Amino acid sequence: MNRLTDNELAARVARDIPDGAYVNLGIGKPTHVSTYVPEGREVIYHSENGVLGVGPAPAEGEEDPELIDASKRLITTAPGSAFFEHADSFAMMRGGHIDIAVLGAYQVAENGDLANWATLDEKFPPAVGGAMDLVVGVPTIFVMMRHTDRDDGPKLLKRCTYPLTGLAVVNRVYTDLAVLDVTPDGFRLVELTEGNSLEEVQSVTEARILPPV
Repeated sequence: MNRLTDNELAARVARDIPDGAYVNLGIGKPTHVSTYVPEGREVIYHSENGVLGVGPAPAEGEEDPELIDASKRLITTAPGSAFFEHADSFAMMRGGHIDIAVLGAYQVAENGDLANWATLDEKFPPAVGGAMDLVVGVPTIFVMMRHTDRDDGPKLLKRCTYPLTGLAVVNRVYTDLAVLDVTPDGFRLVELTEGNSLEEVQSVTEARILPPV
């Protein structure tokens, strides 16, 4: 099957973020999204460590070690950006002031349950972070993830087996194989990565994938 690279996936997510949106980017893959704002749009990216107006990654040689996001990734800032303390940042997240959050995930269930802070593997200590605040304070949750785990096992499930971050909170899932909406009937296909078939993607997905309407 054909798989998008992390950068290609970030660009695909960015296409669905509307002009003028305030968007939180979770750690890991989602941090790349700020690099791919479509032409003609202004998107205000928020990082939970206290930055509003995150720009794309800096060019080589132009990095400022004082400018990092919640992933400790070096960033730039957009015109009009602001810095503030952690408590104010979380107040934005909890108070409904962010329009969209783009989060990574270990698992997503067909009813929109999200598991992204802990696995059952003792080699990987749990990391609560701000995701639990985001999923209850932000109205639209996009998940950006690899479709399968390291052993090519499914990550889109009938029910999550890892500890949950939030119940029925995910609206859309972007993977390297497909884009899927979470509906009352389960996962519904939005689009396939070019060259893939629904049958191929279904073969690595535990939950049923409904065809596009």
